[in-house]
Amino acid sequence: MRRIFICLNTIIALFFSSCTDLSETNENPNNVEQTHPQLLLTELSHKAFSVEGKGILYAARMIVQTDGENSGQYYNWQRGSFDNYNRLRDVNKMMEESERTENETYLAVAKFFKAFYFYKLTLSFGDIPYSEAVKGETEEVYTPEYDSQKKVFMGILKELEEANDILSHTDEIMNGDIIYDGHPLAWRKLINSFRLRVLMTLSNKTSDSDFKVAATFASIVNNQPIIASNSESGALTFIDQEGSQYTEFNESSYGSGLYMDGTFIDMLQEHQDPRLFIFCGRTRNALEAGLAKDDFDAYNGGNPLAPYAEINDQAAAGEISKPNLRYTTDPTTEPHNLLSYSEVEFLLAEAIVRGWINGDAHAHYEKGVRANFEFYNTYAKDGLDQYVKSSDADTYLSGTMVNFSNAITLEQKIEMIITQKYFTSFLQSGSRMYFEHLRTGYPEFVHNQDATPPTRWMYPQSEYLRNQANVAKAIESQYGTGNDGIRQIPWWLQ
Repeated sequence: MRRIFICLNTIIALFFSSCTDLSETNENPNNVEQTHPQLLLTELSHKAFSVEGKGILYAARMIVQTDGENSGQYYNWQRGSFDNYNRLRDVNKMMEESERTENETYLAVAKFFKAFYFYKLTLSFGDIPYSEAVKGETEEVYTPEYDSQKKVFMGILKELEEANDILSHTDEIMNGDIIYDGHPLAWRKLINSFRLRVLMTLSNKTSDSDFKVAATFASIVNNQPIIASNSESGALTFIDQEGSQYTEFNESSYGSGLYMDGTFIDMLQEHQDPRLFIFCGRTRNALEAGLAKDDFDAYNGGNPLAPYAEINDQAAAGEISKPNLRYTTDPTTEPHNLLSYSEVEFLLAEAIVRGWINGDAHAHYEKGVRANFEFYNTYAKDGLDQYVKSSDADTYLSGTMVNFSNAITLEQKIEMIITQKYFTSFLQSGSRMYFEHLRTGYPEFVHNQDATPPTRWMYPQSEYLRNQANVAKAIESQYGTGNDGIRQIPWWLQ
């Protein structure tokens, strides 16, 4: 992980000021045809690795809103966004510039970003424009056809495999790399670990011979480098300079109306998990009563199913915790993990439980927990690090609800692994925890009978206006004519 400093406008200005050819003075500086891929790498990394935001935390039963109805909290959202296609345009430009400058190292990393963004898009919607996507500038394709979700996943895995292959033949250092200081081997480990995440996403598709999910997973584990320590995690580290501060620093939306969800706090209390003290603040009543930071009774969450006015009354009475102030008052807080070492260990543990690879699931499970404790022991400040020492991890792992030896059946083991992944996900790893719930059913998210957790987002209204024929065809082929609903079941969950 590398400290980040973003001042792209200055970098770009300096880069182009070196050009003295007067024939170039009439070029539009906002529409430059050529640039070095290192500038694009910096920008893409900053956007992809930053904190995704708090939106998905409502759906994942981690926070509640008290001053209005949040659609994520009540599972009644509607349309999603295709904004990530804007990022994919930058990715395409990075690939073009990598080929122009004959630098395959940048091309490989661009392939990772391409896979990353298409993975996010297809999980959100199902079928999406893929093979014809973002070809308006190069091939004048303005109404791209939609590819099946299966085809998109095949393309994602192919891009990642090619990226790893390219980097396996080079040790050329990349400039502009704010994640790994330009080291190809470090990127290979992230790319291969991301391949494991994608394959685990397809755990319902082990019988599909086009993927060979279990065999491919095992081949990567046995033959390719993967993340093997916290220092190798795919993470963005922040510094206290404008444009480089923690993504949620000074974020006003954490003000009076945002509190912790009782689902999350109750689970942490039941597990006697000291990370509770790191994620959450004590209730006002607990502070006034003098309860210590490490008193589990000092924390309480709101009922996500209750009307927001009712939760607001509880908050006004000092009965509900807010997120720990460090997330908005500390400009550097903690690195944000796009994919952590802890997650890799949990992926390995689950793969062993499922019979995909050989090994000791218990050992990998414990490594995953210890890695996350170590992460917060390193980055939690103001004395919070004292609650997640190695000895605290020892005590925690011996607890009844945490000790992996107490899990007998396959489902019990899966539940225990996914629960621990869930605990690592507060303002970390983006939407991963919500999709993990959809894949496994764990942890259980409370909901009203007629409002189960949605399985997707509806396509953007812009697609109905600009690409109506293709979006209608995609909906019909997946869910039936006109069934662009948030609870239709996409291919990956079937």
